Amino acid sequence: MNATSTGALLLCRADPETVRPLAHLLREQMLLTRAGGEWSVLVPEGKPWRGTGPGGGDPEPVDRVLGGWATALAVGSTWPVLALWWDGDRAGYTLAAGFRRTVGYIWLADGTPVGEDEAMRTFAARLGLDPVLDLQALEELTRPDPEADAEARLRGLLAVLTRTGLTLPPGLGPGESADRLRSVAGVQRGAERIEWAGWRDAVRVELDAVEAGSLGPWVRGPRARAIAAAQLAAGLPLLLWGVHRRSGGWAAAGAVLLAQGALGLAYHRAREAAERS
Repeated sequence: MNATSTGALLLCRADPETVRPLAHLLREQMLLTRAGGEWSVLVPEGKPWRGTGPGGGDPEPVDRVLGGWATALAVGSTWPVLALWWDGDRAGYTLAAGFRRTVGYIWLADGTPVGEDEAMRTFAARLGLDPVLDLQALEELTRPDPEADAEARLRGLLAVLTRTGLTLPPGLGPGESADRLRSVAGVQRGAERIEWAGWRDAVRVELDAVEAGSLGPWVRGPRARAIAAAQLAAGLPLLLWGVHRRSGGWAAAGAVLLAQGALGLAYHRAREAAERS
């Protein structure tokens, strides 16, 4: 590797349709494409690690930038996110999964391992890898090997992950420059651009994803409207009965049903108005 080959990838163990809503919330321009049956890959279009860090200080290292993105994606999802990064001096990964502490490993450019062996065991466990064969292959990456540089180490890591269904398109891998990664990702079939368009559009994208999922019929549509109407019909008499009997519990239950029904109908009308605007 050389100083011009800085690059980064975010591998998400979910399909692009699932990744898209959360990727918008990163407020970064990225390209999103499929990376096998169970994986997607996000490729940054910019190079934020070349800009200034918080407070106008020195540029943030690429591993810190990618680690922050991976953590943000994982906290809001049920699937793990693997950040791969490399520059002229080092290469490594950061694995984020939910609210658990991130785990990572680093190799120097010549392939010298400088991480902790326990990281590989945690990595294998969180991704559900084979505790014997896969872990053995991962532990090989933590041992000295004068013929394996940092790029080869990351490729070895990806080779293990192919058993989980990960398949990166040719040219989209360790050692490539950020510009090369962006150009390769952009020509993939089904690739789409992710960019920040403000909170209103971000919320709209998130709602679209919910409505397109298994909960969709319960939050919008004929079934959702029927449920909201039923909540209103049941809530009003229950509230009145509770007030008449001076029963705080029943009155509260009626008020909750009324509120839920009203919110359900209001949501439906707001979404229709948003689509017309």
